[in-house]
Formats: sequence, structure tokens, C-alpha cells
Amino acid sequence: MSEPRPYEGIDEEWVRAALAPPRAHGEPLGCGRLRVEPEDFLVEEDLGFSPSGSGSHILLKVRKRNANTPWVARQLAALAGCAPADVGYAGLKDRRAVAVQWFSVPAGSHGPDGWRGRAGPEFEVLEAHAHARKLPRGALAGNRFTIRIRDLAVSDALLDDRLQVIRTRGVPNYFGPQRFGRDGSNLRRLSGEPARLRPAERGFVLSAARSLVFNAVLAERVRDGTWDRLEPGDIANLDGRGSIFPVDAVDPELMGRIERLEVHPTGPLWGRGEPRTTGRPGELEARIAAALEAPCRLVEQAGMRQERRSLRLAVSELHWSRTGADRVLSFRLTRGAFATAVLREIVAANVGEEE
Repeated sequence: MSEPRPYEGIDEEWVRAALAPPRAHGEPLGCGRLRVEPEDFLVEEDLGFSPSGSGSHILLKVRKRNANTPWVARQLAALAGCAPADVGYAGLKDRRAVAVQWFSVPAGSHGPDGWRGRAGPEFEVLEAHAHARKLPRGALAGNRFTIRIRDLAVSDALLDDRLQVIRTRGVPNYFGPQRFGRDGSNLRRLSGEPARLRPAERGFVLSAARSLVFNAVLAERVRDGTWDRLEPGDIANLDGRGSIFPVDAVDPELMGRIERLEVHPTGPLWGRGEPRTTGRPGELEARIAAALEAPCRLVEQAGMRQERRSLRLAVSELHWSRTGADRVLSFRLTRGAFATAVLREIVAANVGEEE
């Protein structure tokens, strides 16, 4: 029996578009080293709301180091005496990092005072608050990052110029390579049927399928220079929100909102139903969906429905400082965005390890 193709049913061109898509702001300024130590990559969740102060759950602010989110959730479940499925968290956070994120556990026999200061290998509970309900996935406003790039040999002026471009125009909102598994391993399972996927891999493979289609569309719009512009037929969304609306014409008011990073064009998170785009954006999405028939069919058979994701990512509170030969970047991103999308527009480095 012959060995299957490395990415069966997918043209290698689209794999390259997913794993190494084109940059929007030119070549990286230089090479640097990332994640030499977990402390080189700090991320802190911004929930965007306050604990309710009462209820049947407890919100825990947890600092973890060099540990993945599901593992910490299992440790908290053991301490709470509940099933791992009863532990809530808003999103996955980097393993090779120091991350401050929120979890929820059933109140049980431990009140907030009983949780503060509790710790285990590689994690510590910093805060505990009574809360009304389990923390659902996606329930956060954004994330703040502080990232140390070691041995980055670039002039201050060049770095200042590049960061100003990013502040002004944003960056392409690519899914990071971690979405596709180590060396793109999740892309090797896209040609089958959802029922044949093992439960442990189903979510990762379906996510990789959608991310592949989205990155391919975004890569084409970076190449033709329309990733940060609206065209008739686009579906636009409001920055940091899920609200979307069709674009029939691009008037001066809408152009101003685009320039202020208030509104962005969107691309497809593939699923059942037809994309709402028309005109040239619709034709582009249809052409790429036809070329990527296997991943599109997979998510449709799994029952996922069409959704939209911003093609552009606004980067706020972007600053840098120097520590010897190293540079330290700090910035804030909306939920669901990848720090790798920012870093790859600045530095050539191994930026692929985010959960």
C-alpha cells in the first residue's frame, strides 16, 4: 500500500498560504530569539467585566508557567473535587509562556478565601471571587502581551518606523501556524469524513480546515493590497465586536472609519450556507473554496455554519523598550487574535508556539 501524500487532497500552494502567508509590511527587520525562557512571553487576559460577587461559581485568576490551559483546568478540578468539564475558561493560552488567565470552578465547599494562594506545579491562584455562572469560552475582551525578543539587531529608527506602520494600518489577522499542528499535521486529516475523526482530534482538525480557507483568502487579499480596504460586495465588521454589515458602496465616511481602524473587511470561517459576500470579494472566496473542496466539505459535513472573521487586526497600546541587546514589545489584541500575526511583521523568528 502506497504512502499517502503529505497533505492528501490539498494543493501544496494552499498549505504554504496557511503556514507561511505573505507579509503586509515588507520583510522582517531582523532575526531574533523568542521564548528562550517562559518569562520571555507574558500574556494576561482582560475579561472586560467584573465578577458578579455572588453565585454558585468562583472565578479564579491564575498565573501559570510553562503549562497548557487544559492541564491547569484538570489540576483545579482535582482541587475543587469536580469533573474537569465543570471547570470553565475563556480561552487557551500559550504553554511556553507565563500566562495570567481566568478559570471558574463550582463553589462547592471552598469559598473564595479558601482558594486564594492555592498553588500546584507551575500554577498559582492569584485572586478568587464569587460569580454567578461558569466561565464560557470566548468570554473575554482581549489579551495583553509583553514579549522579549532576544538579540534583535535592528536600529531604533527602523523599529520605530515599523511599529508606527502597524499602529496606523494594523496587521493581517492570520491564524497562527499552531492552528495547523506541528509541521501542519492537522492538515493531513482533511480529506476524510467527520465521523471518522477520533474525538480527541475532531476539534483540532475542523479548526485547521476553517483556518486554512480563511488564511488562503487573506493571503490573496494581502497580495492584491485589499486586506485593509473595503470593496463593494465585502462584509465588514466593527473592531473588537461580532457585528457585521454588507458594503454596497465605499463612501468617504466609511473610508474614514477604515483609516481609523474602526471597521475591517472580513473573510470566511467556512461552513454550511453561502457566504454573504458578492462582487469581487465573493468571486475570490468562491474560487478559493472550489480549490479547497476537501476542507470545505469536511466542515460542512460536520454541521458548522458560515461565520465571518476580520481580515485585519488592530494592534493597540503598542510600545517597545530595550534591555541590553534585547527588545521588549508590549501590545493589546482583541480576543481570538494571535500574537504571531504581529511578531511576523517585525522579526524573523520561530513564532509558532501558541495554543
